[in-house]
Amino acid sequence: MNPYIWQFDNLNQALAELNPTWHGKFTAQSTKITTDTRMISAGDIFLAIKGDNFDGHEFVNTAKDKGAVLAIVNEKVESDLPQLIVGDSKKALGLLGKYRRDVHPDLTVVALTGSAGKTTTKEMLGSIFGQIAPTLITRGNLNNDLGVPMMLLELTDEHRFAVMELGANHVGEIAYTSALVRPNVACVLNIGTAHLGEFGGRANIARAKAEIYSSLSESGVAVVPFGDEFFEFLGESASQFTPNILSFGEKSVPLSEADLSDDDVAMLAEQGVTSVLMMGDLFADDVDVAMTHSTFTLNTNLQIDEIESLPVELPFIGEHNVINACAAAACAYALGVPLEMIVQGLTTANPPKGRLTRLSFGEHTLIDDTYNANPTSMLAAAKVLEQEMATKILVLGDIFELGEAADDEHHRLGQSLATLEIDEIFGLGQHMAQMVRGANEIRPVATHFANKATLLDALKSRLQNDTATVLFKGSRGMKMESLIDGLMNA
Repeated sequence: MNPYIWQFDNLNQALAELNPTWHGKFTAQSTKITTDTRMISAGDIFLAIKGDNFDGHEFVNTAKDKGAVLAIVNEKVESDLPQLIVGDSKKALGLLGKYRRDVHPDLTVVALTGSAGKTTTKEMLGSIFGQIAPTLITRGNLNNDLGVPMMLLELTDEHRFAVMELGANHVGEIAYTSALVRPNVACVLNIGTAHLGEFGGRANIARAKAEIYSSLSESGVAVVPFGDEFFEFLGESASQFTPNILSFGEKSVPLSEADLSDDDVAMLAEQGVTSVLMMGDLFADDVDVAMTHSTFTLNTNLQIDEIESLPVELPFIGEHNVINACAAAACAYALGVPLEMIVQGLTTANPPKGRLTRLSFGEHTLIDDTYNANPTSMLAAAKVLEQEMATKILVLGDIFELGEAADDEHHRLGQSLATLEIDEIFGLGQHMAQMVRGANEIRPVATHFANKATLLDALKSRLQNDTATVLFKGSRGMKMESLIDGLMNA
């Protein structure tokens, strides 16, 4: 039985715990299972998902007309298409993804989660591992309880590595998807405020993200963010499943808490030192962020008497992406990839679209960071803009999924943004009114707009006066890239 071709026997095997029953005779073979009839080709299997706002069972006959050879359904549908009845097609999707993962025992998997930086870090890791062998990386935003098994279904016998992004908007989701992918290395990038509304606090976010470690074996490696407020909690959570813990980044700690000898503490105290910079297992120094790239030295801190160091020229901008590069380096280093190969992979990685992508617009520069947003990533993007030499204009749309904390988070963000050397901030959306209020409490720098048309008119007028760099960012649902299109195509 070929595990890469779906047929009667292995479908029964993969879905056995659901006690599947058949309606109609299925003798075909298929290489592809899809949940979207728009993507169906002749010979595919259609898996009907029922969601809050749609029901795939209504499209079984559409799938048949497009050449599908089988439908996997919750219950029998009126159709001549052969059907595999499973009772719970969402669970079936997970089991099918798990089966595809399980028939790849030699696959090496890195799983990533965090409030910000997942997409960029996975692209960096894809570049590193791609030098060694074919690597599957999460495509787009297929990082939830449906998207992760969909990605696993794309595994083939060519793949030797997989980099899987795991997201969550409820407790237990990452535990579920982590069990499907069974990572060799699991990494939490950071604990921010993304999806704050669903979790009700950063401590709950940390608990949800820490679920990624629950599927590690004792030989697996947990990668933890040394500079994060929840570093110790994440390390303790990981240690329940593996003794192998690798950290990345750095943090400033009070002298009294530093891991130094008593003599060193006394000497530094006499010099008036009150805090010291402590380094994780992999860290960056000599960081220089330019307009088109960043340079730094990548260091390992794993041997007492020796630090291995190599220079990196990273084709990403922003200090936060240097931290993402350290995270990617830690994940690869955990798997024995030589530092030289890690550096080469970082040097040749390509920034994903909508992630601090620079565009020329006459004498102006537009920075497209519209892929998505949370308070942490929005402040990081603003710090990138702050380094520009021209007039600096920040165009921001609402941040979603912050729940009851939305107005407070936007207000706090505005206060932080106003302390940066940014000339103007344009805010779009209901919650951005609170960002504008917070910013203007510090200094009169921000303007709120009720709709895109008025914002675009104001921005066009503003760009007639000075050469400027304009950075656009907002949650995916705000579609802030439409403002860039409006400028470019006017």
